[in-house]
Amino acid sequence: METATNILEAVSAFVWGPAMLALLLGTGLYLTVGLRGMPIRRLGYGFRRLASGRRADETQRGDITPFQALATALSATIGTGNIAGVATAITLGGPGAVVWMWLTALVGMATKYAEAVLAVRYREVDERGRYVGGPMYYIKNGLGGRWTWLGGLFAVFAMVAALGIGNTVQANAVADVLESNLAVPVWATGLLLAALVFTVIIGGVRRIAHLAERLVPTMAALYIAGGLVVVALNLPAVPGALGQIVGDAFTGTAATGGFAGAAIWAAVRYGVARGIFSNEAGLGSAPIAHAAARTDDPVQQGTVAMLGTFIDTIIVCTVTALVIVLTGTWTSGETGASLTAAAFGAGVPGGNWIVTIGMVVFAFTTIVAWSYYGERCAEFLFGVRAITPYRYLWVALLFVGAVAKLGIVWTIADILNALMAVPNLIALLALSGTVFAVTRRHFAGGQATPAGRPH
Repeated sequence: METATNILEAVSAFVWGPAMLALLLGTGLYLTVGLRGMPIRRLGYGFRRLASGRRADETQRGDITPFQALATALSATIGTGNIAGVATAITLGGPGAVVWMWLTALVGMATKYAEAVLAVRYREVDERGRYVGGPMYYIKNGLGGRWTWLGGLFAVFAMVAALGIGNTVQANAVADVLESNLAVPVWATGLLLAALVFTVIIGGVRRIAHLAERLVPTMAALYIAGGLVVVALNLPAVPGALGQIVGDAFTGTAATGGFAGAAIWAAVRYGVARGIFSNEAGLGSAPIAHAAARTDDPVQQGTVAMLGTFIDTIIVCTVTALVIVLTGTWTSGETGASLTAAAFGAGVPGGNWIVTIGMVVFAFTTIVAWSYYGERCAEFLFGVRAITPYRYLWVALLFVGAVAKLGIVWTIADILNALMAVPNLIALLALSGTVFAVTRRHFAGGQATPAGRPH
């Protein structure tokens, strides 16, 4: 078993190595340049589209509102990466790692935009009359039938990865938090979690979206507000903290190693890796949710989708980072969620509970959103008959995840998470011309490109 674990960890280190990070960043940079910086320049436009997208437009096709699509995508991304990922990046790469998270997000906005544009453009209507899409569909319908195998490969990787990173490991995190803080038995957490998730996912994407649009903004706002309280209490120290974050990005100071002057590469490596882990730009998960949006304009949904990366990393991750740096806890020896909890606790009385509750709620919403991602991949591979069995398997594995030791599952899920990005990035690069063309036409005032078509 130890040999197998070592092999898997070596594979994980390889697939998440410099080549993968360069591919993810390079794709985002290429799309940013090809779009002439549109995602950054049109940030205000995206927020206006988000505001208008709260209401359902019955004249347009889709199953959920554009706002619900973004909330569903955010429910899968806001969570462990924002709480534990930022802390780990700072511990291993120093405060400067945050700058590289920011840069990853800025180019990741273009990636997320392109994913959503293609997801809506090439989506299909399944046998139940539901709109389905994502990398597997824009590979099949955009690149042509001879590339369907590549879409199938993405679906296999994503479906199995969902059972790990979106299911068992999230259940395990919730069980661990509740047992440590409230002495709740892990089996009780497993049963309760399975029951709650079942009541949501059995209602399909519309019930998931309704939950997401209420729970995610509320919990995110509470978490951000708690962090801003800490920032406000330490306001005179904020310029110094920001200066340390920016300065360390080019000097490479890390909490580990006794300030021996860790290489700048540590800040780059952990900042980029944790940034991508947090916002999932390029992995191909979020476009599965955006494909269900009620819209006839792929570009409009793309501008809403790109906000997910901005909110997740530029806003939420920055709040976490500031709290950790301002309170000085990043040198305490703690790491991960424990470091973030310690930082909030040091910044404001009871602040550690903000992190504890946030971990539980964010993990729950992640479970619900990833169930939809995995379900759509199962449907692509096996048809609509696979939906119900997949849902039951999903619920059963939640209990297993809550009570089991999952070290090796984390590693496998991490590998599959990287592998699912490869087919998606190939498609994004191959179809980038389509993304650039429909974007130019849209902002030049031309006719919008039709969104999807029945198959």
